[in-house]
Amino acid sequence: MTLQEIKLLFAYNAWASDRIFEALAPMPVEDYFKDLKGSHGGIHGTLTHLVGAEKIWLSRWAGSPDKTMLKAEEFTTLADLHSVWEKVGRETAALVAKMNDKKLQETLGITTSKGVQYTHTYQQMFQHLVNHSTYHRGQIAAMMRQVGATPAATDLIAFYRQVGGAVAGR
Repeated sequence: MTLQEIKLLFAYNAWASDRIFEALAPMPVEDYFKDLKGSHGGIHGTLTHLVGAEKIWLSRWAGSPDKTMLKAEEFTTLADLHSVWEKVGRETAALVAKMNDKKLQETLGITTSKGVQYTHTYQQMFQHLVNHSTYHRGQIAAMMRQVGATPAATDLIAFYRQVGGAVAGR
């Protein structure tokens, strides 16, 4: 995988999460904070986990690992959480912009929040982050349907069709 492909994945990740935040904005507060018995409670808890995980991965790549996961109760509004996500997104984009194809194959040792140590290539970690966020966006979409809301389309092919790269009529 090339740096250009990684940048495209991160662009997709940002686009998809932006669409989730936009779709959640008109949702009644009680539905957004409702415990839907998911792995992170409800929509708010799952979205907080998504943002928190991206923040932790960024801290590892930046050389100052932070093992503290964001807590849903730290954020009283969707807008507060969105602000953190935007900051993490900007910082991640700046870090990726400094990479090159060779650096993608270099490894980084990390220690999980449970104290387990692993070594991964940057490429693997970058792909994981996008996959992890996609997984949780899917959970959020399902929970939105449970409360009668309409989730945004966040499929990769929808991204290609919207931002370019799709060839119409073929």
